[in-house]
Amino acid sequence: MLTLTLAQAQQKEGRVIYERVSQMQITFSGMNEEMQRMIPKSRTDKFELLFGNSETLWKSAEPDNEDETLNSDGGGLQVRMVAAGGGDVLYSNLETGKRTELREMFDKKYLVDDSIRAMKWKMTGETKTILNHSCMKATTTRIGKRPQTILVDGKTERKEITDTSLIIAWFASDIPVSTGPAEFQGQLPGLILEMDINNGRQVFRALEISPKADLAAIKEPTGKKRYTQDEFRAEREKMLGEMQKNNPGGRNVIRIN
Repeated sequence: MLTLTLAQAQQKEGRVIYERVSQMQITFSGMNEEMQRMIPKSRTDKFELLFGNSETLWKSAEPDNEDETLNSDGGGLQVRMVAAGGGDVLYSNLETGKRTELREMFDKKYLVDDSIRAMKWKMTGETKTILNHSCMKATTTRIGKRPQTILVDGKTERKEITDTSLIIAWFASDIPVSTGPAEFQGQLPGLILEMDINNGRQVFRALEISPKADLAAIKEPTGKKRYTQDEFRAEREKMLGEMQKNNPGGRNVIRIN
């Protein structure tokens, strides 16, 4: 009877507010000390996760966050810091393994279809308390590619480099929903409340948890044209190339997302 009562009391839906702190290491060839001082070392954003009925929705909790533009003295270089995911929405269906992203890029919206890819996690046996929930520690590694923008002889060049990330997650087993921040859906047998990617390069922390969610708001984005991840990446590179080519006045404008 006690086991049944505990099972019934477990949270199956809710709303979580996360804080994301991203460390930034930005250098350009010929950057002067003034420009180095102007560029911040980190950025903090807030996001909202809704979950219930085996569905999740991840979106910005600060949709009106504006870009931050830094101009060097003399007008030689402009660096525009873009809030990654500011207008994006990620929907995931934990039963079917399908995920759909609504991505905004240069005032255009894209629907990107993909599937949830489960990663291989290792349980460490360590525990700690987060927001009054006993959490277990799990680790994994992810090998992928990430874009890199460099400035050479006054021109920006973008390329993808191989990136291996160490990921540490703390999940609450008393909230048995396989969800968490950003794309980390369908991963662990509990809600991820804290995550560290690459020794602090990016850190997610849950700030508050509500036991109820607006279930009607958890729905898949819709639209006429849909893209695969590869098609969206190709479209993004094309638009970035056009933006650089059409840069007015010959100014060096670099968007960092």
